[in-house]
Amino acid sequence: MEYNYLIVFITAIFVNNIVLSQFLGICPFLGVSNKVSTSLGMGAAVIFVITLATIVTWLVQRYLLVPFGIEFMQTIAFILVIAALVQMVEIILKKISPSLYAALGVFLPLITTNCCVLGLAILVIQKDYDLIQGTFYALSNAIGFALALVIFAGIREQTAMMEVPKGLKGAPISLITAGILAMAFMGFAGIV
Repeated sequence: MEYNYLIVFITAIFVNNIVLSQFLGICPFLGVSNKVSTSLGMGAAVIFVITLATIVTWLVQRYLLVPFGIEFMQTIAFILVIAALVQMVEIILKKISPSLYAALGVFLPLITTNCCVLGLAILVIQKDYDLIQGTFYALSNAIGFALALVIFAGIREQTAMMEVPKGLKGAPISLITAGILAMAFMGFAGIV
């Protein structure tokens, strides 16, 4: 069976978007999407962590868990790897961009518990991808997450400047917007 990278890329970003169709990563999607600048930083951090976590967890699965017959430790091992990677990203961001580090605030450590990071690592193993295919799949999904996050942040910035009925201010209008955005992304289903 041939692995078509273009179809995987388009499908992961638009059709089966990890946050809009699979509902993984909702917490940072709703929590960090108040400003586009913060969303860009969070999106970049998530892309980096997901890609690196997928590579490391694939290697851990293939060369540690399977040979020793301890596949049942997969979730715990993957969480430990992801936590270590997020800690590394935190240290790097604190040195390179203190303003972005401050803007991300509590949501940066939450990447550790972002279910799309762990979910993608597990999906790559379940789909039995090799390292290159799995990394590409995870990177494509991470780009889709970042794109949805930035688009949603842009819409929320515009919504904040509009007059919204009192009963819809805050979370209600955000959830309605997220639903409409999810439906818009579903429109790409006919392309692939």
